[in-house]
Amino acid sequence: MSEMELIEAVRAGNHDSCRELIEAGADVNQQDKQGWTPLCWAAARGDVAAIELLLNHGADASLTGRDLRTPQMIALAAGQAEAVKALRRAGSQPDGEPERQYCAAYQLGELRRFDGWQEHKLKAAPAADGNGNGHAAEVTLDDSDVVFIHQNYKVTRSMWQDEDVIFDQVSDGWKEFCTSQLGFAVPDGLDLIPPPAESGAGDGAPRPA
Repeated sequence: MSEMELIEAVRAGNHDSCRELIEAGADVNQQDKQGWTPLCWAAARGDVAAIELLLNHGADASLTGRDLRTPQMIALAAGQAEAVKALRRAGSQPDGEPERQYCAAYQLGELRRFDGWQEHKLKAAPAADGNGNGHAAEVTLDDSDVVFIHQNYKVTRSMWQDEDVIFDQVSDGWKEFCTSQLGFAVPDGLDLIPPPAESGAGDGAPRPA
């Protein structure tokens, strides 16, 4: 048996050969010279049947090649939405990366329309008087000031999630207000995949670097 025979079968889309090779003891996590596994190639091709076959036989969805991309990241880059979904159903990490810290900017007046709005007062940096003593003044925020809603639905004056928090009374009502009234939503990687073209050359799969 060729060391790379399973990868070759996956690249050819030959599911019967894939199954026979796995049953004969082929390593489902074998890596080619670029470090890609059979699962990486199945993800690149958008071959859901091969993905499920490999995962059911112990393929590791966290392995990366020299390009440091997991199978799910490869599927996203290739625009293979169904492959991404199959990997997610199996418990693969959404992006193969640490959780993103997403936020979106809004004018404060838009947020103040929420019935349960309870705003924290912010303090400015202390200003020293003639004796060297600091005095922290309250910051006055106007409706036109830009603030940020974060993926945990807290609101800050800063782009950083835990800095200058002005609202943290997160409730189902607040979440509903954000989504229905403000259109706030944390983007999913699948949102970045364009609709499939009616025709085109090649399989659209990225290649190892």
